[in-house]
Amino acid sequence: MSKVQGYFDPRFENVREIFAEQLDDEQARGAALCVTVGGETVLDLWGGVADKDDQQVWEQDTLVNVFSATKPLGAVAMLQQVAAGRIGLDTPLADVWPEFAAAGKEAVTLRHVLSHRSGLSAISQTLPPEALFDWQAMCEALVMQSPWWTPGESHGYAPLTYSWLLGEPLRRLSEQSPGTYVQEHICQPLGMDFFVGAPDAELSRIAHVSRLRNQFGDDYAKALFMAMGKPEDLPFKAFANPSSLLTSTNRVEWQQAELLAANGSGNARSLARFWQVMAHGGRFDGVTLLDEELVALMQQEHSQGLDRTLRAPTRFGLGVMLEQGYEGGSFGMGANAYGHPGAGGTLGFCDPDAKVGFGYATNAMGPYVLMDPRATALSRAVYTALRNLD
Repeated sequence: MSKVQGYFDPRFENVREIFAEQLDDEQARGAALCVTVGGETVLDLWGGVADKDDQQVWEQDTLVNVFSATKPLGAVAMLQQVAAGRIGLDTPLADVWPEFAAAGKEAVTLRHVLSHRSGLSAISQTLPPEALFDWQAMCEALVMQSPWWTPGESHGYAPLTYSWLLGEPLRRLSEQSPGTYVQEHICQPLGMDFFVGAPDAELSRIAHVSRLRNQFGDDYAKALFMAMGKPEDLPFKAFANPSSLLTSTNRVEWQQAELLAANGSGNARSLARFWQVMAHGGRFDGVTLLDEELVALMQQEHSQGLDRTLRAPTRFGLGVMLEQGYEGGSFGMGANAYGHPGAGGTLGFCDPDAKVGFGYATNAMGPYVLMDPRATALSRAVYTALRNLD
């Protein structure tokens, strides 16, 4: 068995065994798992390798790109602006960002963006690779972009544009860069080892990300990859424009950008801590992220059905995915679980009924659209152990 380090409550030994088995897979790299139940950490495990040459072991403080598991932090950051009265959920973004009203976007609201109903899931104009790291260039491209559909009428996941659709209003409202705001108002108060835009001093801790070979995912993954073969269609534009989105994961420019959609560098422990607080209604252990009313709104279904971008059925609240209720779209716990996966396998979520906070992160990317089977095998095992305790 692979050498797994960390702590586990003996009641969850089966979860540790599954985690160890996963790391024994011939293509496994490194991974970490952390689970909280109420105020208690019941699993905090890590193992494997962090570099591409199998020379650097995955340490207790290793960081890794968690991709879209970053999105809920951006949502909470903007909902904090709602709580402070600086913007309303149904306020047009153009009230904060006047230029944004161009090209038929005058009615696009914060609620539309958070629930992926804005019609702005991608940019039509082909952008140069370097635009990904040019904040002003991406904002200008969104200003010029007309919605792909009438805002509010249907939904389509915004894998990348979410960064600026939330980040530019946040920057204007808070007078801080998005990464700085998240660090000061979310990560530091919670004691999270997490960065949206990693400082120079933290770069050496970030694991090298690679893809699993000869893995093709489920039918939803195959349908999405087929759709991405059409360069003018929404899925291609959403995931491959700028093209550097597909090639920059291990570049310093990516690790230090401040993209609320996709480039948080953290670990399972930091994800579990965030979701521990959300499992308790946004207030726990002396820290308040949001009041219960806004957390309840986050959990309400705002979008449901076939996703125009992902080509799979999805359900969204505000800045979070809800339990999908089908294989490949389930968190593996109760019906009220909510959170967010990240490309390649990362998963952060909570089950507010069971008071569970869950974080899983890996540097070996799988091909699935929503939940990775490695993560859900672990979450299901946690849930089974919890039921056995009752």
